[in-house]
Amino acid sequence: MRAALYETTGPAASVLRVVEVERPEPGPGQVRVRVALSAINPGDMYWRTNSAPEDFRPVGRYTGRVPHQDGTGTVDAVGEGVDASRIGEHVWIWMAATGDVWGTAAEWIVLPSERAVALPDGISDELGACLGIPAMTAHLALHADGSPRDRTVLVAAGAGAVGHFAIELGRAAGARVVTTVSGPGKAELAKAAGADLVVNYREPDAARQILDGIGPVDRVVEVSLSDNLELDLAVAAPGASVVTYAAGAEEPSLPLFRLMWSNLVLRFALFHTTPRDALLGAAEGITAALREGALTPLPVHSFGLDEVAAAHETVERGLIGKAVLDLR
Repeated sequence: MRAALYETTGPAASVLRVVEVERPEPGPGQVRVRVALSAINPGDMYWRTNSAPEDFRPVGRYTGRVPHQDGTGTVDAVGEGVDASRIGEHVWIWMAATGDVWGTAAEWIVLPSERAVALPDGISDELGACLGIPAMTAHLALHADGSPRDRTVLVAAGAGAVGHFAIELGRAAGARVVTTVSGPGKAELAKAAGADLVVNYREPDAARQILDGIGPVDRVVEVSLSDNLELDLAVAAPGASVVTYAAGAEEPSLPLFRLMWSNLVLRFALFHTTPRDALLGAAEGITAALREGALTPLPVHSFGLDEVAAAHETVERGLIGKAVLDLR
């Protein structure tokens, strides 16, 4: 079978290549998936450029890593302890390469059975491939302090992958959702996702637009605390929670008295260290939203497996939407 591989860290074009390796066999508690689409996240760029020597392990006759955490495909074999009825299931995949070197950028992969989740009937590979880390992160951030039902939620960067699903999952859970974007094109994407209010955060009266348009917010799903903390504080209701799932280029300076005065909760969410029960709950909630027709795909940009380096470079340039490798 063919798989993308990197054996050392560095720029995409220098380290990524496609090789022939043995098709893996599922071990106890695992399933094997024939991959249809392999989805690329910004975090995959981090692993490609920052993996430590101990992160590289045997992949057939090579020592390296197969990239990408997310994707879709069909279960074609199961390991000991997994019900054989799973064979033939159309699945969406999350955290494929966490704790292992077998990411989804391969024709077949093996992974823990619970990380290959059955897709409801009628859900496309394109939508399924968009889920994974973005949708899981959005769900975890929205529900970190209980259900967001009847709450007002501010989603930073509503045209991004996490932002897109935070809007849709928030609405599905019964929240009012306001989101910030940087321009009219992104505003259209956020409106299409169902945001109740869309505000350009670059406008000087952005906070006033939020307060006048939807009122103080109870929760914030934040992508860059260092850039957006002032806006978050300006619109937060007393006792609000701010959940940040990514780090900006600069460390934020925290105005402790202002945070204390408003009794704000400041949370940090890192997908890879989230407890297993919370991850499984998020996967269940996302699948339920799929059944209800509440989720839509991001704009999908397809590449062939041999174009894996070009796909990474496109993501690094700030692609709007989702880059995928099409292995069908």
